[in-house]
Amino acid sequence: MAAENNAALINQGVNKGGTGLNSQLGNKLILVVAAAAVVAVMVVFWLWSQQPDYRVLFSNYTDKDGGAIVAELEKMNVPYKFSDSGTAILVPASQVHQARLKLASDGLPKGGNIGFEILENQKFGVSQFVEQVNFQRALEGELERSIQSIGAVETARIHLAIPKASVFVRDQQSPTASVLLNLRAGRSLDAQQVGAVVHLVASSVPNLPAANVTVVDQNGNLLSDTSKKMGANNLDPTQLKYIDDIQQSIIKRVESIITPIVGAKNVRAEASAEIDFSSLEQAAEIYKPNQKPDDAAIRSLQSNESLTSNGGAATGVPGALSNQPPPNATAPITTPAGAAPGATAEAAPVNNQKNTTTNFEVDKTVRYSQQGMGGIKRLNVAVVVNNMPVVDKKGKVTYRPLTAAEKTQINDLAMQAMGFNKERGDALTVVNSSFAGEPEEIIPEVPMWKNPETIEYGKDALRFIVGIVVLLLIYKRALSPMLRKLTAPSPKLLNAPGDEDAVVNLSGAEGQAQLAAVAGSNSNLAAAKQLAKDNPRMVASVVANWTSGNE
Repeated sequence: MAAENNAALINQGVNKGGTGLNSQLGNKLILVVAAAAVVAVMVVFWLWSQQPDYRVLFSNYTDKDGGAIVAELEKMNVPYKFSDSGTAILVPASQVHQARLKLASDGLPKGGNIGFEILENQKFGVSQFVEQVNFQRALEGELERSIQSIGAVETARIHLAIPKASVFVRDQQSPTASVLLNLRAGRSLDAQQVGAVVHLVASSVPNLPAANVTVVDQNGNLLSDTSKKMGANNLDPTQLKYIDDIQQSIIKRVESIITPIVGAKNVRAEASAEIDFSSLEQAAEIYKPNQKPDDAAIRSLQSNESLTSNGGAATGVPGALSNQPPPNATAPITTPAGAAPGATAEAAPVNNQKNTTTNFEVDKTVRYSQQGMGGIKRLNVAVVVNNMPVVDKKGKVTYRPLTAAEKTQINDLAMQAMGFNKERGDALTVVNSSFAGEPEEIIPEVPMWKNPETIEYGKDALRFIVGIVVLLLIYKRALSPMLRKLTAPSPKLLNAPGDEDAVVNLSGAEGQAQLAAVAGSNSNLAAAKQLAKDNPRMVASVVANWTSGNE
């Protein structure tokens, strides 16, 4: 009777041991699932700690371009996000350039301007008016894209007014254009750049003169006002720029010729140029004094000669008597004083008259001179030279004043470089003085915790450290105990007497309870041992029933 009770007790413990084995398998499955969940959490947290740095891909885009860009990024499987203000699209820093090139090949962003691509989707049967409007829209869009390529221009709007063509010459009208420029912050366009925009538009539209192009900025300032080039002080900005260019050119020439002598940053020069912008046209007619008669050229010569003589001439009525030769001369009793001997009193003196008029060429010079504007009236140049640097044997640099010969040499070089003209009234002043050292700018040291780079590095390091610490805690507190339980060997079962392979599972709370029930009293345990010794076949049968899953 005791043997049967002991056998029943052993059989009951073995059955409960099988139930404990099934419970152990379920616990192991739960541990495997929990370990997998912990590993997944660790992987997710590690990926979060290694989150890529995002950079700006495009900013200040239109809504239409933004939608097209986002669609293309989704096709390219490129992660993206928007900035806090919503005005920029951010992508990982390692994919910024690749994404830009890919989007540029697709024509994105388009900038909201419609170009000649509008003509690619023309519908069949559209009217001529619609075709003309589409062509004008395409032309405006292309011009807007061209003007937006200028660095200072952010956006541009162009309105073209193209009149309808007419067969009558008197009814033909020239087209006009209006350009609205939205300049970038802190940027402006000079007169030359505005003129370039005007000529760009005028050259792109047939029969459009440059005077019919109006350029306005976002502040309403008229940039293309060609009717008022002069300001209130009658100064043309181009003239002021011309003066500044001449002065800068003189300064550069003077400094470049003196720098090799005294060293870099040891010479300073300033120039003041007086420019004559007046335009002079002069005509002069000059007569030189009369030249010597021998050297003068005769223009005309007029000579007039007359002869009158009464002595010995025939007088009276013409005839035989009047043609008679004179009678023989007779000596007079008295001879007038001064009369020639043998002269008669009746003889009269002979009168001869000769007139000559000579006209010489007059020396005449006619000169026409025209002086162009922009001539230099006077130059004033001031040069300051630092003391000459001297390096001793130890490498220490000291400075000494310039000698008289060095000053003369520098003065002569500066005169040649500036184009000194004494007759013009140019002035040059060269001064040797010690330069005052530039005060060092004291930049306050920014604390390390306020430095933006340090803050970024600190954020990355903190995120990495937090990730490592959390992963270690999860591993120590959750994953490691689960792995130990999964890899721990199964606890030993009660060996049945006479059969080493027949064991009873004693792991877990139920196994311990069964062991306590079996070993509840020393007498029962001793009885069970005795039963195993006396009747090993029965114990083996109980173990066989347990292994086969029967009660």
